[in-house]
Amino acid sequence: MVPNPPLGVLLHGIGGLMSAIFYLPYRRVKFWAWETYWLVGGVFSWLVAPWIIASLAVPNLVRTLTHVPPGSAWLSFMFGMLWGIGGAMFGLTVRYLGFALGTAMALGYCAAFGTLLPPIVSGDFVSVIQTTSGLVVMGGVGVCLLGIVISGLAGVAKESEVPDKDKHATIREFSFKKGLWVATVCGIMSACMSYGFAAGKPIAELAVTNGASDLWKNLPVLIIVLAGGFTTNLLWCGFLNIRNQTAANYCRPAVPVTSAQPSDERVERVPLLANYALCAVAGTLWYMQFFFYGMGTTKMGRYDFSSWTLHMATIIIFDLPGTSAWTMGLLVGINMIIGGSALIGMGWHARAEWADSDARPLH
Repeated sequence: MVPNPPLGVLLHGIGGLMSAIFYLPYRRVKFWAWETYWLVGGVFSWLVAPWIIASLAVPNLVRTLTHVPPGSAWLSFMFGMLWGIGGAMFGLTVRYLGFALGTAMALGYCAAFGTLLPPIVSGDFVSVIQTTSGLVVMGGVGVCLLGIVISGLAGVAKESEVPDKDKHATIREFSFKKGLWVATVCGIMSACMSYGFAAGKPIAELAVTNGASDLWKNLPVLIIVLAGGFTTNLLWCGFLNIRNQTAANYCRPAVPVTSAQPSDERVERVPLLANYALCAVAGTLWYMQFFFYGMGTTKMGRYDFSSWTLHMATIIIFDLPGTSAWTMGLLVGINMIIGGSALIGMGWHARAEWADSDARPLH
């Protein structure tokens, strides 16, 4: 497949949009604990959607998955489990910090670890930075990362503009201290998704051998990585269901609701069908971010490791509108992200023109 960085950036942008909006349906779920709706949505995110879409797009899917190299499959699954820890922690990050601030903090860690470590671990980092186009791409990555940091500060500024009483009105368990630690773990572990894609390259190549288009070759990899993520989240949410006595949420048709006056206790009907439908929509939207991420990665060519930066950057772009002059000033970080993304694309485009200089290390 001929690389097409502008199209790759566009696909990453669509994926970022899906990630920025997926949590919205969860906010309309009623009378369910976080662990309940997170797991129900996860069934669609990590099992249902990956299998359905891959079955439609990838020929001989079952044959591909039954003949994958064991080492690649195991690494992809294990990185998926580690990423699943980050996924579960993201839910808690939103729980303690709210979506805007929680996302900004988690993604700052995630972008840094997920972008730079894969080429370092694979041993390609030195060869990348010894080429002219590689240096341009790395410069774009650096600009993107700096923009994400500044945008994270914008999220902090935005959150600081809201009075504490309003924070607790919209985020019932708001806790900056807890949220900071959870966001740190979330960001570092979530970066393992990038490693899962890197470990799954032999699986993608096998899918192409079995008739898959280059554009869809990462869909079988997603099935394995997300299966690992589902395993982790199933264990965690199941534990929380038992500890918090919320396992009945899945089928309980009504719940007692107590108002300020104990004598005013009443029974409210739980909209079970609506809750399941909302979780299905949220879970499917969540999956679509990596559906587009996988396609975008195929368009980035040799520098596909920069895909993680682009993914994180576009999520930030769609997620953090400002509310004051100072916050809007900090959102210059978004412009840096866009500029860095463009620089990455320019580096790829220039690679063809600089082929001679790319063949030799810089001095």
